[in-house]
Amino acid sequence: MSGPEKLEGPQSSGGAKGWFGRLRGGLSKTRGGFLAQVRGLVAGRIDEDTLEELEEILYMADMGPLLVESLLVKLKAGEGAGSDAQARVKGIMRSCLENPESPPAFTPRVPPAGEPRIIFLVGVNGVGKTTTAGKLASRYSAEKLKVMLAAGDTFRAAAGEQLAVWAERSGCEVIRHKEGADSSAVVYDAVQAAKARGSDVLLVDTAGRLHTKHNLMEELKKLRRVTQRLIDSAPHEVLLVLDATSGQNVLSQVREFGPALGVTGLVLTKLDGTAKGGVALGATYESGIPIRYVGVGESVEDLLDFDSDAFIEAIFGE
Repeated sequence: MSGPEKLEGPQSSGGAKGWFGRLRGGLSKTRGGFLAQVRGLVAGRIDEDTLEELEEILYMADMGPLLVESLLVKLKAGEGAGSDAQARVKGIMRSCLENPESPPAFTPRVPPAGEPRIIFLVGVNGVGKTTTAGKLASRYSAEKLKVMLAAGDTFRAAAGEQLAVWAERSGCEVIRHKEGADSSAVVYDAVQAAKARGSDVLLVDTAGRLHTKHNLMEELKKLRRVTQRLIDSAPHEVLLVLDATSGQNVLSQVREFGPALGVTGLVLTKLDGTAKGGVALGATYESGIPIRYVGVGESVEDLLDFDSDAFIEAIFGE
C-alpha cells in the first residue's frame, strides 16, 4: 500500500471546488473576526502606526509570538514591497510557513512491506481524537484500504462505543477491551490482529487523561514501546489532535506533546467554532510540525487536508 499519500490533496475530500468551499465556510468566524480587521487595516499603505495596530490584531488572532514577530520583522525590512499591502502580508505569511522557526524533529515512517501503517492519535481530553480517528477510518476505507481501529482510550466511558459506531459506518474492524482495561494491552492485541488479518492501516485512539495519577506522557510512551515489540518502525505517524477553540493552549500542547511523543503531524479540529483560526499558522510555524488535517464541521467531508496557500486565501476571503 502507498500509505497516507492516497489521501493528500483537496481531491480526497470531494473535489477542489467543494473542498475550498468547505474550508472557506469553516473559516467564516476567523475571516469575519479579528482577521477582518487585518484586511481593512492593510488596504492602504503600511506605516509605523499600521504596524502597531497589525501587531495587536495578529496577537488577538492567536497567531503566537514567534509568527507575529517574524511577520512584522519582514514587513519592516520591506519584504514584498511593490505589491499592495494585503498581498505583502499574505506573501509573508506564506513565506513564514514555508520556512518555519525550526524544522520538524520527526517525520512519518514507511512501514515494512506487508505490515500495517500504524497511526497514533494523541492529545488532551475533549479535542476530538476519537471523532478524528473515525473520520480517517472512513476516508481510508473509501480508498479501498483495509482499516482497523484500536480503542486505546479505556478511561473515557463512551470512547469505545463511539469508536465502534465509526467502525460500523466505515466497514472496518475495531479492537477494544472493557472500560478501565490496560490500554497497552489493547494496542498490543490490535497490532497483532492488524498484522494477522492483513490490515493496511491501524488507527490507534489514545487517552487524554488516565484513571490514576500516572503521567499521561509516560503512558503514551509505553504504547509506543508496545507497538515496537511487534513492528520496529512503529508508530509510523503520530498525529497530535488540537482543539482550535482553545487558543494559546494549542501552542502549549504542541510544545509539550511534540518532542515527547515524536509528533509527525497536527490536526486542528473545530476551526468552524472559533474566530482565532490564526492559531493553526502559529502552531506549525513555531514547531515546524506540519498541519495534516483541519476540521471545519461534523461530517467526514469536513476533515480537510491542510493546504497553507488555500488556508491563507480563505482567511482573507479570496
